[in-house]
Amino acid sequence: MALALIIALPFLGIILPLLADRMGRSLCALGAALGPAAALVLLWLEQPAVFAGEVQTVRYPWLTNLGLDLSLRLDGLGFMFALMILGIGLLVILYARYYLAKQEPMGRFFAYLLLFMGSMLGVVLSENLLLMLMFWELTSLSSFLLIGFWSGSSDARRGARMALTVTGGGGLALLAGILLLGNIAGSFELSQVLEAGDVIRAHSLYPLTLILILLGVFTKSAQFPFHFWLPQAMSAPTPVSAYLHSATMVKAGVFLLARLYPALSGTDWWFYLVSMTGMATLLFGAGMALFQHDLKGLLAYSTISHLGLITLLFGLDTTMGTVAALFHIINHATFKASLFMAAGIIDHETGSRDMRKIAGLWKYMPHTAVLAMVAASAMAGVPLLNGFLSKEMFFSETLNQDLLGIFNWMIPAAATLAGVFSVAYSLRFIHDVFFNGEPKDLPKYPPHEPPRYMKIPVEVLVFICLLVGVVPAYTVAPLLASAVSATLDGHVPEYSLAIWHGFNLPLMMSFIALLGGIVVYLCREPLFRWYNGLPSVNSLEVFERCVTGLAKGARKLTRLLESGSLQRYIALLLFSALLLLTIALSSLKRLRGEVPLSPLDGITAFGMAVLCVMAVLTVVFHRNRLKALMILSCAGLMVALGFARYSAPDLALTQLSIEVVTIILLVLALFFMPDRTPMESSSLRGLRDFMLAGGAGIVVALLTYAIMTRPYDSISSFFLENSVSGGGGTNVVNVILVDFRGFDTLGEICVLAIAAVGIYGLLSGLHLPHPRTDANGKEWSRDAHPMILDNIARVLLPMALLVSAFIFLRGHNLPGGGFIAGLITAVALILQYVAHGVEWTQRRLPFSFHSLAGLGVMIAALTGLGSFVFGAPFLTSAFNHFHLPLIGEFELATALLFDLGVYLAVVGATLLILSNIGHVSQDESSKEVF
Repeated sequence: MALALIIALPFLGIILPLLADRMGRSLCALGAALGPAAALVLLWLEQPAVFAGEVQTVRYPWLTNLGLDLSLRLDGLGFMFALMILGIGLLVILYARYYLAKQEPMGRFFAYLLLFMGSMLGVVLSENLLLMLMFWELTSLSSFLLIGFWSGSSDARRGARMALTVTGGGGLALLAGILLLGNIAGSFELSQVLEAGDVIRAHSLYPLTLILILLGVFTKSAQFPFHFWLPQAMSAPTPVSAYLHSATMVKAGVFLLARLYPALSGTDWWFYLVSMTGMATLLFGAGMALFQHDLKGLLAYSTISHLGLITLLFGLDTTMGTVAALFHIINHATFKASLFMAAGIIDHETGSRDMRKIAGLWKYMPHTAVLAMVAASAMAGVPLLNGFLSKEMFFSETLNQDLLGIFNWMIPAAATLAGVFSVAYSLRFIHDVFFNGEPKDLPKYPPHEPPRYMKIPVEVLVFICLLVGVVPAYTVAPLLASAVSATLDGHVPEYSLAIWHGFNLPLMMSFIALLGGIVVYLCREPLFRWYNGLPSVNSLEVFERCVTGLAKGARKLTRLLESGSLQRYIALLLFSALLLLTIALSSLKRLRGEVPLSPLDGITAFGMAVLCVMAVLTVVFHRNRLKALMILSCAGLMVALGFARYSAPDLALTQLSIEVVTIILLVLALFFMPDRTPMESSSLRGLRDFMLAGGAGIVVALLTYAIMTRPYDSISSFFLENSVSGGGGTNVVNVILVDFRGFDTLGEICVLAIAAVGIYGLLSGLHLPHPRTDANGKEWSRDAHPMILDNIARVLLPMALLVSAFIFLRGHNLPGGGFIAGLITAVALILQYVAHGVEWTQRRLPFSFHSLAGLGVMIAALTGLGSFVFGAPFLTSAFNHFHLPLIGEFELATALLFDLGVYLAVVGATLLILSNIGHVSQDESSKEVF
């Protein structure tokens, strides 16, 4: 329960800042912090068990047959990431309280932030991979909202759109990869997937699975060549950059690398794809960071470089490489979040992020300068700071590998070169911002220190950088050890977090990087001239051009395929189906199988003949709309009789009810249309349609004949055997609807309610002139509501409602149910509209159809959720038998409540559609004609 609360508390806390937004900025921030603070306390209470090596899992059954359960997992790796998400998240909330301007909607900002926080917690604490994917996509959506928070800025909107497109596209690839991974492992539960590592690596689909998963990882963690979205996301508010793009969102990709490491690593595919991508990202990001003039741009490219470093360490596929990667994840989150916050303070107090303008700030902001310089030194890997320790481990691992044969020297050389650039851009951050003369043309001058509490988050993070760098064994060691144990499945190598390992090659590489970085920075002017001579490429403009070109191509393809002719679409569909069915049937040696056909009695043959005649007459009279509609209703009646003939009374009742509702709907629509359809098809098209229709009929008949004369297994036997024992009802059809396939039914009534609301929106305010004559010039009757119909409707209403209640209550054991009962009620009430008009009827109906449909969906959903309380899967029904005096024994089932939701949704949606079509049919004097 604690794990579920840790994830749920940020989501539940979303409402607090929205409510407190008008009560003051401090109260708003306090409301935003309550949920994460409580979640952090709950997480820390689990610390002793996690550090002892325990793996806590909790499972709430949901869609078990599909492999999707609400399964959560807390181990060392999840604890480490959850601690960063919640800890840095709380610091960001405090920081944002003073960063955002007074006129900005702080409540909405914190709501987005908490939505993202809960989503990230879901990613790192999910045991079920499908559940993790749901949270993964939610992080993309919430980050889109955060990046585009300043919606008035074109750069913010375009940057948010780019981030969503790239990470969303990677998410689709990840979805495919996870589905393959789960099918190979035989489960989507993480514990079973990790145990099936040998099976996964030996499978023929392993390369494809790995590539798809890595596409999701690389897009999320801004790996080359998918890096370009991260710098463009810097148009977001700085608290967003500090949180998403240093500590959380971009870490989701490397988290997944760590999480799936035991299952996917250990192959050449893993090494070449992961390590080479990481090395390319490491070098590219480090080189680009040096040439950025925007302060946040420099930090963005440095983030890309450090993410490449972490990816490269995982790609080296060694146990110590994994240790170094996890250690650097912790260190990078602390020093990069503090640097982004320092950059935000500088921007906040100077009005600019251009390093060519914000020089000499040491004199104006000494406190901020010290904090930023310490954090930048940690980023550069200066001794006695946390970044130095993990970078030393990184250098050591690049030396202890032999993966490229005689070219294995390339990896440590690339690592050293990246270290050189890391020192150079860190030195530029320090020198160009805090020294290097005086500020130039600042929008806000003179700059000064920010509010006291705005610096506290930076101070906390910088203090952690110092503390970990000086006494790592007493600070970060237990956290790192538990994360390593969880990642390596308990196989923890021996390693040391001492700050001094003697004079060795990694130390020499660090000194080369330090001295080389100083030299590069001193020689920056020729390097900048060379860089300025390169072609200028704006990734945002290139992306927008690609998206525009893709949209144009899609429109051209759409125009080519979609002519707007429904006849053409149906013709292509039928032709394709005929072709495929003919190919499939052509392989049969003989059409008839060994199973004899059932004998055909005279009444059934007559009914089939009538049905065929009705179908042909519908085609013959299709130009006369009203006649065609009447003939079509006869065909529908014969279909209902066919259901009744073959022991399907539920389907027969449903068909009859649907026929009535459909006929009323079509009659209302035909009221505004000409009586006859003009001839539009040529003789050649008529011949084509005749051949397609005849061919379709013949091929489907042959297919049906081939199937029915051969033995086949039907799923009906399962439902017949388990209807009473599993669902508590003898009416198999209704038990399927409310129990076995209840999730489908819930989706269907949701779609019905949404369609009804959509139709209401389309018809709202629409009034069409009432035609006073028919197509032949004869006047319509002025008696819109005849007396006989009026009186009959009044008598039929209570009878119909009584029949509806009877059908509803008996539906679990006899033909009936909520869907049929809802249609009967809807027909009875529609009859009142027809007999008395819209206004007369609505004055006597004390409820809103919108509310009725919504209430039905809510009751059905809450009934399904109620099963969670008893530890059962979603929409599992319960039933029992009870005895009352005088009444005797009777059965009650929770499915009755679900059926009640179906009933209300059907009644509400049907009446919402039909009554609003009746509203449209008003003449110029607003007289009703329903």
